[in-house]
Amino acid sequence: MKYKYLLFDADDTLLDFGRSEHEALTDALMKFGVTPSDELISGYSEINERLWKLLERGGIAKDVLRVKRFELFAEKYGLAVDPCALAAEYTDRLAEKSYLVDGARELCSELYGKCRLFIITNGIKNIQQSRLGASAIKQYIEKSFISEEVGAEKPSPAYFNYVKNNIVGFSCREALVIGDSLTSDIAGGIAAGIDTCWFNPRRRELTGGVCPTYEIHALAELYGIL
Repeated sequence: MKYKYLLFDADDTLLDFGRSEHEALTDALMKFGVTPSDELISGYSEINERLWKLLERGGIAKDVLRVKRFELFAEKYGLAVDPCALAAEYTDRLAEKSYLVDGARELCSELYGKCRLFIITNGIKNIQQSRLGASAIKQYIEKSFISEEVGAEKPSPAYFNYVKNNIVGFSCREALVIGDSLTSDIAGGIAAGIDTCWFNPRRRELTGGVCPTYEIHALAELYGIL
């Protein structure tokens, strides 16, 4: 194997976050008497993604983000709901939703024992622990590095330095970061001196001058790289 240490992002790389988010928000809205719609779901997703990008840049704390996204959401759509209560309900429901991206289980199973598999994620600790713990890939993952436990977020050097220092025998030369986010996974990996693989199933354009070592459009394509 060309790479010994595989650092996988979680959401939208191995875990199907889009499906989990859609179901969790639908459940939460219905509990508060709000009829879910495609407009509401997509509107929330846009707000949430914008705030997570801000988090990557150090512009907002995660504890603030948890509720702020629902404050903005309720304000935008004129929803008569308590943002704090909606945030809590959504978080509880999201923790129950564990779905895999197509090919994730097969990939991890095939690579197990040939490479060392790790998770690198900025996700909220209790949610990620619950979703990863309930997934069919749990047995293949040696360790998960959740930013709340690390004390830093991707793409910061502090995050990646922590990962490097807490994997026995780690070598940048033998490692590969695999993720869907150019700004978080790929930029962070490049700055850390680690080869990167951009998982890009939607075939988005490269932006921001970030140039991954590899690009794949399906997880099965990773075999050819390794």
